[in-house]
Amino acid sequence: MSAVNEVVLYQELTAQNGKKIGVATLNSEKSLNALSLPMVESLLPKLQSWQADPSISLVILDGSGDKAFCAGGDIRDLYKAMLDKPGEYAPYVEEFFTKEYTLDYLIHTFGKPVLVWGNGIVMGGGLGLMAGASHKVVTATSRIAMPEMAIGLYPDVGASWFLNRMPPGCGLFLGLTGASINAADAKFIGLADHFVLHERKAALIDKLKTINWGDTIALNHQKLSDALRSEEEQCRTQMPLSQIRPHQSEIEALEGLTELETVIAAINAMQGEDKWLLKAKDSLAYGSPITAHIVFELLKLGQSKILADSFRLELGLSVQCGKLGEFTEGVRALLMDKDLQPKWQYKTVADVPQAVIAELFRSPWPPEQHPLRHLGTDE
Repeated sequence: MSAVNEVVLYQELTAQNGKKIGVATLNSEKSLNALSLPMVESLLPKLQSWQADPSISLVILDGSGDKAFCAGGDIRDLYKAMLDKPGEYAPYVEEFFTKEYTLDYLIHTFGKPVLVWGNGIVMGGGLGLMAGASHKVVTATSRIAMPEMAIGLYPDVGASWFLNRMPPGCGLFLGLTGASINAADAKFIGLADHFVLHERKAALIDKLKTINWGDTIALNHQKLSDALRSEEEQCRTQMPLSQIRPHQSEIEALEGLTELETVIAAINAMQGEDKWLLKAKDSLAYGSPITAHIVFELLKLGQSKILADSFRLELGLSVQCGKLGEFTEGVRALLMDKDLQPKWQYKTVADVPQAVIAELFRSPWPPEQHPLRHLGTDE
């Protein structure tokens, strides 16, 4: 297979003291590097081998082209699998999400430094890769979102974990609206660590090759942080203005609300005519009422779960969503037929029976048969 056709490109760069930097580049520029099952199946063993290889000091993940790190999961095959088995469990859905979440969990628990270059669009599955990295870099064009409300799924890829670790109200607001955030917002809510201009990437990598990487993982983390901080100092004035901060007090007030309908009413009542807020309200209105319930419940449940349990919970949810049909309809309306007229199963959140949500949160497997049962057991 030629490099042109490879779904992920790999390089091992040699630093001046002989230590190596592993670079993995998602290689599907036309699809904005949408995360496909072949990409996941390529990345998982490669990252595991780099994790075990003492000559590899750090890993860099990036995307080909200048438009996106990764615009989300490649859901065309998921859509076909769900269409082929309406109202049933689709084996492909289970396989895709099991492998994707295993990869995401590996990045969260990698140990060695992992730098994700979050340039351009970073959505859904792309955020799953980025959220667990030890060093998350954003650029002037970074546009980050979990827009699953629009397709009748829900913010997955560990979002039940990371949405709960944001400033008060932010996880709930972003999960329900799918609002897109920029570099400043990503740093504010903890989804990014450093801001560096995209055109500085090559120079940064050259700088990383001059560093004396060692065998002490904690020191390697510090060396990478220092290099990124030095780069950020030169770029700081070009960081965009936060879109969240002007609405921070109203977003924070969502935290204390105990009913989903009250939360939605509060978001719709937020003051401001800025495009960002108006678009967030429109997305909330467009999205699936079932998904809104999932987000609300997930944020309550995720508060008490360890990381591995969060992924186990999400896998059950994703498989159940594949069976329910709401996900299929959301993909059809937004991405396939593109009529933007989803026929959601319920018109409003008030119409959704609690039994539907309870079934979605029921694990399809007993604990000893869960596909992710081994996650976290070797820590």
